[in-house]
Amino acid sequence: MLTIASRAAECPTRFVLPLIGFRVPCGFPSPADDYIEGRIDLNEHLIRNKEATFIIRVQGWSMLKAGIHDGDELIVDRSIEPRHLNVVVAIVNGRLTVKRLFKRDAVVRLTSDNEDHPDIEFKDGDELEIWGVVTTVLHKV
Repeated sequence: MLTIASRAAECPTRFVLPLIGFRVPCGFPSPADDYIEGRIDLNEHLIRNKEATFIIRVQGWSMLKAGIHDGDELIVDRSIEPRHLNVVVAIVNGRLTVKRLFKRDAVVRLTSDNEDHPDIEFKDGDELEIWGVVTTVLHKV
């Protein structure tokens, strides 16, 4: 199940954060330098097309190996043409889901990135609409 959290087009506020000009090692800690390289505007950094971009909140674990966890928020762009192996938000028979698009020749299916969850295979009469392509996972640690 997915819930729409917000739409970027409805929130034109800019949110700019400082960009520190060095990489932080994940191993042994080192003293921090006080060098700010510049600033990153999160709107420009995360959103390609604000009129076609929205954020959804995920429920479930079917995309775990893609780094998508229960409760994560996804930035989704409806203006991107979905391609083979993109993570997409799809409407399957009237219900929203997040899956990986498998599209080769005439074969189309939606695959899970967790072996505990089945892929979605399509039969005659099934409806599929790709609603958007996931561009970013917002994951709290």
